[in-house]
Amino acid sequence: MTPLEDNFADILGKALRGRGLSAASAAESAGLTEAAMDCLLGGEFDEPAARSLAAVLQLNGDALVRLACGGYRPQVECPLAMVQATTDYGTMTVNAYLLWDEENRDAAIFDTGADAAPLLQAVASLDLNVVALFLTHSHADHIHALAVLKRELGVEAWSSALEPVRGTKTFRPGDLFNTGRHFIRTRLTPGHTPGGTTYVIEGPLLQAAIVGDAIFAGSIGKVRDDYQGALVNIRREILGLSDQTLLCPGHGPLTTVGQEKAHNPFFA
Repeated sequence: MTPLEDNFADILGKALRGRGLSAASAAESAGLTEAAMDCLLGGEFDEPAARSLAAVLQLNGDALVRLACGGYRPQVECPLAMVQATTDYGTMTVNAYLLWDEENRDAAIFDTGADAAPLLQAVASLDLNVVALFLTHSHADHIHALAVLKRELGVEAWSSALEPVRGTKTFRPGDLFNTGRHFIRTRLTPGHTPGGTTYVIEGPLLQAAIVGDAIFAGSIGKVRDDYQGALVNIRREILGLSDQTLLCPGHGPLTTVGQEKAHNPFFA
């Protein structure tokens, strides 16, 4: 089972930074001692302290406690016409996705991960025709294998015009693509990066969203600009999709809109 990308301390740290609060000021507002605050942010879980700090940071305390105690692990299987390729990048792992139409074998790749090999092996073994490669954002772990995939597959790669990646064509938010019978709609989900893009997949057998580092199972990506705006945007552009929509994040396990609305401390 793929572990969650973030633990409770990671979540608290992201909310703390996002709201522009110092550890000292947040501790004072939560009625915590400096020592108790240091323990929480250092990964030592204390439920009353965590609930007090969650209230200050506008996180859902029940969801945070459930995650910290191991009570939230999304149970989602990868669909038959999709491959989740997870590769190592330094000390972390990163996801890329391969999606295809079982009727005509046309396929698309979303992000590249750190190593092209798993994607190339899947394309060959499944006898797929990759027609395009789409990037969610420009961070190195998500584009590391771009040159290899372009060369080996002979495909066009696409990135947002708001965050262009060298060697790719660009699109604007709201542009529409298709792979076989799947329509791919681009939605701007910035915060982690200025041109962060979610690809909403609409097809006869699959409703999914490739979300990059906008949202993870139980957490969000690091927001570098306009934290509150990023949360509003995620609610509208990602969590506004149907509850059954499969969410495919750049790190960690697959999840669904419904599970994140119920269990993600930032949104529950």
